[in-house]
Amino acid sequence: MANLSSLALFHWQEVITRAMPTNPSDHLADNLKALRTARGLSQQQMAKAAGVPRATWTHLESGAANPTLAVLIKAADALQVRLDELLAAPAAPARHIRAAELPVRQRGEVTVRKLLPESLPGLDLERMVLPPGGRMTGVPHTPGTREYLTCERGTVELAVAGERYRLAEGDVVTFRGDQRHGYHNPGPQLAIAYSAIAFAPTRT
Repeated sequence: MANLSSLALFHWQEVITRAMPTNPSDHLADNLKALRTARGLSQQQMAKAAGVPRATWTHLESGAANPTLAVLIKAADALQVRLDELLAAPAAPARHIRAAELPVRQRGEVTVRKLLPESLPGLDLERMVLPPGGRMTGVPHTPGTREYLTCERGTVELAVAGERYRLAEGDVVTFRGDQRHGYHNPGPQLAIAYSAIAFAPTRT
């Protein structure tokens, strides 16, 4: 990073100009502290990773620093974030996602709604609404995947590996998600179930 060309330097200066607030140190200090704390690192450890003196890092987090471009790049590299993320306004502590914003799909008679607004590595959560008599064939996942099915309302019948399991409200069945499986509501009332899918780690 020390051998940045004049063109690259100009580019990052433009990024900084666009990203920085009226008081540039405000966002920078908050982001540095939040990102370091989230990683469970001390200021000393963070300064070492960035290749800057401890006093420099402490000064950055104080909000009183006026860092050079080289120092900003070192801090961003050490935290493994983009420079514009380091300078942007801190993200809100919580995000309210309306039900209408979550992806919904229809699988035959069954309505399936995602419960996670964004993808999380190795995890998927779904809510299934099964009308009386409703059925849905599950899609086998990659080998090693585990699935956890719980019945929230009514009755849900799970067919997996030639066996059938009838779940009453509150029951949970855990099974290998890489097998053929299916869901059925054998009752006269609407049934609601939740499926947590833990995918097997991918090998690189």
